[in-house]
Amino acid sequence: MPPLTLVVGGARSGKSAFAERLVVASGRPRRYIATAEAWDAEMRDRIARHQRDRGSDWTTVEAPLDLPSALASARPEEAVLIDCATLWLTNQLLAGHDLPAQTEALVSSLAACCAPVVIVSNETGWGIVPENALARRFRDEQGRLNQRLAHVADLVVTVIAGLPLALKGTIPA
Repeated sequence: MPPLTLVVGGARSGKSAFAERLVVASGRPRRYIATAEAWDAEMRDRIARHQRDRGSDWTTVEAPLDLPSALASARPEEAVLIDCATLWLTNQLLAGHDLPAQTEALVSSLAACCAPVVIVSNETGWGIVPENALARRFRDEQGRLNQRLAHVADLVVTVIAGLPLALKGTIPA
C-alpha cells in the first residue's frame, strides 16, 4: 500500500466501497476513522448501514474534528481509512475553525502517520454554482482541500460510476 492514497468522486460514485476494498486487500488490520456526525435519523441510519456493510473486523475511531489525534493513535501494522474529508471539512467550517490551519495540521498528521492511509473525499466542483455564499465557500474550500491532499498523496484515484481511474500513481493489483 502506498503511504497515502486519496480517493475522490461524486455522491454515490462508489468511492467509499473502493477505498474499503483497498484497505481490505492490504491484508493489514483495519482502522476506520469516521468523520460523520449523526444529527438526524437519516444520518444515524446511514452510519449504521455503513457499519453493518463494513463488518466487525474494523477498529472504528470517531473523529469529526480532530483527525490529527485519530491518526496519531494508528499502529504501524494497520491500514487506516478516513471516510471522509468532506464531512471533516464541513465540521470544521460549521465550527468556525481556521480552514487553512486545519488543513495544514491534517497534512502534517498524514505525513507523520506510521500506517498507510486511504482518505475519501467528494468532488463537489462539477455541479452548478451554488446560490448562497456559504455553499460557494464550502465548494471552494473542498476544491482547495482536494488539491492539497492530491499534491501530497502517492496515489490519487477518482471513482466514477463505480469505476476507479488512477490520476496519480498505480492502483495496486
